[in-house]
Amino acid sequence: MRLAIAVQEIFVIFHSVAQFWARACAALLVGVALSAPARAAPADYRFELVTREAKVGEAVLTVRLVDTRSGEPVTDAVIFAKRIDMAPDSMDEMTSTLAQLPSTEPGLYRFKTQLTMAGGWRLSLGAKVQGETGTVSDKLVVRAVP
Repeated sequence: MRLAIAVQEIFVIFHSVAQFWARACAALLVGVALSAPARAAPADYRFELVTREAKVGEAVLTVRLVDTRSGEPVTDAVIFAKRIDMAPDSMDEMTSTLAQLPSTEPGLYRFKTQLTMAGGWRLSLGAKVQGETGTVSDKLVVRAVP
């Protein structure tokens, strides 16, 4: 009889210890999940033109990449897709060269182009933000003036 009671007490103690560790592990996992850095979606970023107009001819266009959650500029993004065309004036086939230039300050991205005529020019950009998944893409319109 005493042996049966002893076994039952050991079982109760073992069961209590197992429940404690199960709860402790669950709490630890929740804590780790909550402390992990949140990933941003591509929609959490946007490109903004620094100047919306440029003179016809050789031009340097400057854009800022912004984290919309904080309003802070994003540095060290990798611009891998770029194009400029006159789609705003229904001339998608009218394109120009577009070369990326070194940045003058963090969060600014500069591009040298040749705006061959006055009108609306669409600047299309695609970028990867360090540490994030997905592609940030945007289409901005700059007006070329004589």
